[in-house]
Amino acid sequence: MKNQIRQIVVVRNSQGLHARPADLLAKTAGQFESTVYLARHGEQVDAKSILAIMALAAESGTELEVIATGTDAQGAIDAVADLFARDFEEPGSSIETSPDSIN
Repeated sequence: MKNQIRQIVVVRNSQGLHARPADLLAKTAGQFESTVYLARHGEQVDAKSILAIMALAAESGTELEVIATGTDAQGAIDAVADLFARDFEEPGSSIETSPDSIN
């Protein structure tokens, strides 16, 4: 049986999950062998598809569930959750200028 991991993330970008973060999210999820989905209100979409991500119409404050299934599911969850935690490094985000975000 394949490993399945789930984690709740929150869209913090004031513009929501628009084209640039959707592209970054799809590219990040695409680096993993595991299947990666985003779920909202019972709707589940492929996190490796920019169009599917944008179809969620996730505005600022929206909670999404990230679901990854496969051998590298934990890595996929960690990478996707990190994007949300860093607010996709959007210009003007409070995360971008915070000294606490420097690793």
